[in-house]
Amino acid sequence: MESNQLHKILIVGGGAGGLELATKLGNTLGKKKKAEITLIDAKKTHIWKPLLHEIAAGSINPDKDELDYLAQGFWHGFKFRLGRMDKLDRKKKEVSLEPYHDDEGNEIISRRSFKYDTLVMSIGSTVNDFSVSGAAEFSIALDNQNQAERFHSRLHNAIVKAQTQSSKILPGQLEVVIVGAGATGVELAAELHKATREMAAYGLENIDPDRDININLIEASPRLLPALPARISQAVANELKKLKVNLFLGERVVEVTADGVKTNKDRKILSSLVVWAAGIKAPDFLSNLSGLETNNINQLKVRSTLQTTLDDNIFAFGDCAACPVTPGSIENVPPRAQAAHQQASLLYKTIKKIVGGKDKLPNYIYKDYGSLVNLGQYSTVGNLMGSILGGSMFIEGLIAKLMYLSLYQMHLVALHGFASTLFRFLGKLFSQRTETRVKLH
Repeated sequence: MESNQLHKILIVGGGAGGLELATKLGNTLGKKKKAEITLIDAKKTHIWKPLLHEIAAGSINPDKDELDYLAQGFWHGFKFRLGRMDKLDRKKKEVSLEPYHDDEGNEIISRRSFKYDTLVMSIGSTVNDFSVSGAAEFSIALDNQNQAERFHSRLHNAIVKAQTQSSKILPGQLEVVIVGAGATGVELAAELHKATREMAAYGLENIDPDRDININLIEASPRLLPALPARISQAVANELKKLKVNLFLGERVVEVTADGVKTNKDRKILSSLVVWAAGIKAPDFLSNLSGLETNNINQLKVRSTLQTTLDDNIFAFGDCAACPVTPGSIENVPPRAQAAHQQASLLYKTIKKIVGGKDKLPNYIYKDYGSLVNLGQYSTVGNLMGSILGGSMFIEGLIAKLMYLSLYQMHLVALHGFASTLFRFLGKLFSQRTETRVKLH
């Protein structure tokens, strides 16, 4: 069978779920010439999103953890195409990508279109600033690697400037404000505490982190991690208090300016280092995408088969999809990594059925296996859920830490296989002996 006669599977979005799906389909349908799989992403490389707070803090060097889409496609039987989707023509069954420009603004790739038989949308989510004045202009989100690296650069420059300036440290100069105390916010707070102290230890003798560097966490809800069980919230709050992170709970940011944030309690915190980690939404262009149904945060509405409500040839999963937790439920699946992983596994089976000519597709039923929150070297806490446990079990300490670390290794196994992941892990263990513990540039 010729390539142009193959069933065309187009996956838009190379996050954890989209990349895992493309890799699985490529290893089977792609390599066996049963379908043509194409992955589209606006970036050339993939980084596991839960690592972004560590990149922002400088705890890891992203060059060592990023994956090249072109190489992954070459090894695993799918094609990669660089670009950002902005249009969809459902009648022509065609996706259009906007022109791609380099850092200097030169057009490198002109507008292109791609045909599909089956389209899968897995473009994830972006931060939701709720239209707060100044948030988009003066704060940094942690949606992608570029943003994480930009924040780290600002943080590093602020510390170096404070080290070398002749005047005393100005109010707000080394003040970090994190808006939103979900998993990203609390993990970033702990990671920044560790990283700034390690950074100061490398010859920055004029900086006293305990005196000069302050980390502030602002959350509109009355407790940290409002989406997780109260016991986890309390355990995390206790750890952050030990680290002297300033917690402002039940307080909402109403304005972000060039020199800080204002809250609804007339509080002004001076800072030029503001991270916005409060809430998510799907990318704005989905709200007007060829007539497909969306909700108030731009998520594509899908049935339990993960097919969009108005087009059976278009699937959506992960953070960009509003999917019922069970068939017929009015409650939607929460935007969590475990849900995207489960849905990717289901879609792998679904698409194999479609290519094989089968009509009956499986339904997705969300399974909550619990949550883990990693506070770096200080603590890891969480809860496990499942029928074997008969409910929820609180865990913390070494066991929780090992389970958290295993999540990333499981992602790598899905992309590279067990043997490659094992050698990669051993290599990092040995290389750590000759590397700094924090990124110093």
